[in-house]
Amino acid sequence: MTEQQKPPVEPGQTQDEHKAGDSHRLETAAQADFPLEQELRAGEDAARREADERRARLSGQGGAAPVGGGSATGGWERDVLEKVLMATLREQRAARRWKIFFRLVVLGILALILYAVIDFKGDGIASTAGRHTAMVSLEGEIAAGTPAGAESINASLQAAFADTNAAGVILKINSPGGSPVQAGIINDEIKRLRTVYPGKPFYVVVEEICASGGYYVAAAADKIYVDKASIVGSIGVLMDGFGFTGLMEKLGVERRLYTSGANKGMLDPFSPQVPRQKVYAETMLKEIHQQFIDVVKEGRGDRLKDDPDLFSGLFWSGERAVALGLADGVGSADYVARDLFKAEDIVDYTVKENIAERVAKRFGAAMGSAAMKTMMMSTGAQSLR
Repeated sequence: MTEQQKPPVEPGQTQDEHKAGDSHRLETAAQADFPLEQELRAGEDAARREADERRARLSGQGGAAPVGGGSATGGWERDVLEKVLMATLREQRAARRWKIFFRLVVLGILALILYAVIDFKGDGIASTAGRHTAMVSLEGEIAAGTPAGAESINASLQAAFADTNAAGVILKINSPGGSPVQAGIINDEIKRLRTVYPGKPFYVVVEEICASGGYYVAAAADKIYVDKASIVGSIGVLMDGFGFTGLMEKLGVERRLYTSGANKGMLDPFSPQVPRQKVYAETMLKEIHQQFIDVVKEGRGDRLKDDPDLFSGLFWSGERAVALGLADGVGSADYVARDLFKAEDIVDYTVKENIAERVAKRFGAAMGSAAMKTMMMSTGAQSLR
């Protein structure tokens, strides 16, 4: 600062006071020129003090907490640590709750599986309390290894007949037919059970359809009841397949089939039809058809009307079936239980397929079933349908 820029000495002011004022004004001017420098210095001083306090605390030489709360013992470190700990606790609690939930879900699923797989009824046949009507349901295609197969239906019928509290047994049928072998096994077992339990009536009740193999089974009953619109009959046998020889000729495909027997390739859909094999197949079908006719005549007896179409494979409504003697009347399962057996309570004895059996059938027998179907398609298989 030049002499011209120095402020004049005010009257009554000493030289020292004048110099002190100059120094204060210079410091004020420096602060005005460099404000950020002052803030940085203040920040460095604060950081230095905080570092000193931290070292003092770690060495056990920390004094009392400073006033103001901003830099109290623990300071921002304690706040951050508390927040982290609380967040960790909340996450652990949430994880524990979800773990408990999923464990309960798994336990519930396992309980359902055990309930479906384990037979809680045991091996013995326990009588139910009170007089009632026993019922067994035969639904779907009659085939081995299905709920409508002989194994399942016969086991259900045996349990129903054996119950001393059952006033009578109803077989409720809703089936288009199926295997003549399985239907024949069920028919034979019904005849045996009726002989063992002669005082227990056995009636068949038809719902939607009782055709072919279904009627093969029904013919063994004491009486058959239907709905007016039920489909009944189709007393016949068929064997179906395909022939692709003409198509193969057009496509230029040659069939190469090697057999060790003259008739081993019978009914092969890719080979020309052999007349003598056709005659043999028709003869076999007539034989099975006659077995079917004999079973129906034995079961229905004089109730059958003399109609040339009765065993032609035709099917009729429930009302027409009653007129032809294929059925005894119109009625439901409730009607039979309430008005004929005089035991209104109906107990279902049908063997239910559990989860283990379904899994075994789907995954264990899938390949075998596919191979069998392929073979049946190539050779043609008889069925009561």
